[in-house]
Amino acid sequence: MDVFLQQLINGLTLGSIYGLIAIGYTMVFGIIGMVNFAHGDVFMVSSFVALILFLLLTTWLGLSSIALALLIVLVLTMVLTALWGWAIERVAYRPLRGSFRLAPLISAIGVSIFLSNFVQVTQGARNKPTPPMLNGGITLLDQGGYAVTLSYKQCLIMAVTAVLLLGFWYLVQRTSFGRAQRACEQDRRMAALLGIDVDRTISLTFVLGAALAAVAGVLYLLYYGVVSFSDGFVPGVKAFTAAVLGGIGSLPGAVLGGLIIGLIETFWSAYFSIEYKDVAAFSILAIVLIFMPSGILGRAEVEKV
Repeated sequence: MDVFLQQLINGLTLGSIYGLIAIGYTMVFGIIGMVNFAHGDVFMVSSFVALILFLLLTTWLGLSSIALALLIVLVLTMVLTALWGWAIERVAYRPLRGSFRLAPLISAIGVSIFLSNFVQVTQGARNKPTPPMLNGGITLLDQGGYAVTLSYKQCLIMAVTAVLLLGFWYLVQRTSFGRAQRACEQDRRMAALLGIDVDRTISLTFVLGAALAAVAGVLYLLYYGVVSFSDGFVPGVKAFTAAVLGGIGSLPGAVLGGLIIGLIETFWSAYFSIEYKDVAAFSILAIVLIFMPSGILGRAEVEKV
């Protein structure tokens, strides 16, 4: 039971990170119907940006307060990564919006490869460690020499994910920008005729998705303490899997899918074989989609005739 509780905490933490990345996927897909395969590498770039900023503040500028340094790093990383998202949308996606359906997908793959190789060339191929940012935790249970611990890092990650999910759900469901998003999702041409600035709405969606990826990148760096140029692909694919599993287009579904993927990976690694944890996660995805093609919380597509 002690091991089960500890793995449950670890799985929820990992799933929260996947869920944050998955929200970015589901927002972009919901508004333009395209899978932004560069999103995972935007997440990776944000981790490197956070690492550089943290080292600048603590090592070069001598900032002693870790909490203040993390807050500054989070805000600056969100701003810089949001600019990356805006630039990617303007350069790689907007010119191809009226083209054939595969053109933006090919462009997204090209952006992904560019970002990965750009970071590899500028930062090197080795793993980049970071000094400890947040230590300590709460011992929930200690029996038989095995302590079930909830670290402060895990508390922060799960709390931030919950707050951002509520905040973005409110943004999409209760604000004028959210109504514009939903209108563009249903019919971009009609939305434009009704006075909605479609280009601005899509650009802001990419900006918000990149900012969420930045939050996930900072939390990933905080949790694992190391980052590599290749860290964009695998978390990106798993986050996309989480978005599909939960129902792509649904914000709660994206986080739910992320939590499920994180729990499957963690429990499979603890009780079975760590080499097959990805096989287990994708097998569960396949089984769910057989019986629920739209995902757990997804809506069935209605074809226009």
